[in-house]
Amino acid sequence: MAKLRILFETGAPEQTIEFDPGKAPFQHDGLPGSLLDILLGHGVHLEHACGGNCACTTCHVIVKSGDGHLAEAEESELDLLDKAPGLTATSRLGCQAVVRDDADITILIPRFTINAA
Repeated sequence: MAKLRILFETGAPEQTIEFDPGKAPFQHDGLPGSLLDILLGHGVHLEHACGGNCACTTCHVIVKSGDGHLAEAEESELDLLDKAPGLTATSRLGCQAVVRDDADITILIPRFTINAA
């Protein structure tokens, strides 16, 4: 089983989701097994104005640990991330960051997205 620990910059209580990556998709937004897919499938809201199609940056998350267990970012994701508010070296788009295996991953959901800024 994989664990996804979710921290919220807004100060909301952190949450942990346990899931089996082999059971993706959990929802139908973003790539199957992506952070967005996992979050939505387990009742945790993550903004995704484009429906998880890698066409905006509203699902921007910051990976605090476990980034080696995520699929590599494609060029299209990297191009969009340049537009994300609060960009960091470990920023990813939740719709594109697919969990590859059982792992412990911690992400921070930023306070602002392009829609809310």
